[in-house]
Amino acid sequence: MIHSYPNNLVEIILEKWGAGQSGICTHGSSIDVKCDQLSDPEVLDRLISTCYQTSIMMEEERPLRFRLILRDPEKLAAEDGPPNGLHRLIFSESRPFNEYELRKLAPAVDYYRSLIGVSANHEGELQIWGLIHSGQRWIQAIRGGSLEYSPLPKSLVLYVPRPGHIVVYKGSVMIAMLNGGKIFTPSKSVLDSRWLSEGRVETYMELWNLHEAARLKTNAPWARLERHFPNMIAQQVIKRIISTVRNSHHGGTIISLSPERALEVCSPNNYLNIKYQFREEEPRNRFRTLLVKLMNTLAASYGDANQVERTVGWNEYVASKNDVLNQIDEAVFEYAHFVASLTAIDGAVIMSQRQELMGFGGVIRGPLDKVSDIARSLDSEGDHTTLEPVDMVGMRHRAVYQLCNELHDSMAMVISQDGNVDIVKWKNGIVTCWNVLPYPHFTENTGFCD
Repeated sequence: MIHSYPNNLVEIILEKWGAGQSGICTHGSSIDVKCDQLSDPEVLDRLISTCYQTSIMMEEERPLRFRLILRDPEKLAAEDGPPNGLHRLIFSESRPFNEYELRKLAPAVDYYRSLIGVSANHEGELQIWGLIHSGQRWIQAIRGGSLEYSPLPKSLVLYVPRPGHIVVYKGSVMIAMLNGGKIFTPSKSVLDSRWLSEGRVETYMELWNLHEAARLKTNAPWARLERHFPNMIAQQVIKRIISTVRNSHHGGTIISLSPERALEVCSPNNYLNIKYQFREEEPRNRFRTLLVKLMNTLAASYGDANQVERTVGWNEYVASKNDVLNQIDEAVFEYAHFVASLTAIDGAVIMSQRQELMGFGGVIRGPLDKVSDIARSLDSEGDHTTLEPVDMVGMRHRAVYQLCNELHDSMAMVISQDGNVDIVKWKNGIVTCWNVLPYPHFTENTGFCD
């Protein structure tokens, strides 16, 4: 395999920056990234190369991680600040931009809350002009959440989370990523795939029926909800579960089964043994209960008898100051943390496609040598794949491959100890695996991006 390095990343950035190509916004939508021009390519090359060299250094045995923005300080308002703005502080004298200065400065700049401000002077020389405090609401795009926050200005932003790993943004729009000697470019996430959405149709129809039944029981005016709103909430919960398990560094497996199969595995069967089963009552369906409450409360909070019925969704949900809605929102994400915590012991967390939490400590039965190869998807829909032998992965993955090979209506999410996340499903006659990268809207730059 030929590895990629900073100069290859620069080529990708220059190609995509001014070409009017769509990127993936951290809010989850595709937007046009064509706007301001970048600096001189040589300046960009020095910027990326210096950040790459800094990433493989250490300061007092501490690994270095930082965020950086290429923007003149005068373009940032002095009076702004978190949680919705940027608090910029300018050094009385600018500092030279090199790996040694970055190495000394990075430990003082909290990766999740601050950025290093960089600009180029009239001679094209890069300099560090100060620091920017952003707050940490931006991380919701990765770990899930519903707090309102403003996107970063449309300047070049670099995230350096670990050695040899650089993620490039235009403001809050992902452009490209260099990781492990490979370059990744924006793509539709598997969490937004058509096949995954189609598999949830029955579940969401049940939610809508419960919501409409509640609407008919009230005389108060309710706003209409956007059809994809429940799916947006479910995605945020999935992101929060992934993030929580990844941050624990122990890995975990969550298996989703059809309602009929979920009931079957609660009794003696040939597929799964669930050590810790939950009793069949409302607490087992708590996520569904919370989701319907959230839908009802959002619709009621935006109802107005004096206006034409309006349609509301994610944007109104994020902007709402309704106390009841905020309490339900907190309960939803507490539930996500609870589910994530159940992965800490050996075995899988078992759920139904109706969002029922059946139990945890699930052990997959049967031999693990029936599956020799799986299809590694190169796009979100699984239309383009490459065969991959199973001996490249550990027992957690192999057990899931075996289950999906036996139960074609099952789906699993496997989070490795190293933070890698895979979704596994039987598709097109073979067990298929989708990688959900730490920055979830990226896929390897193979030419099959959505």
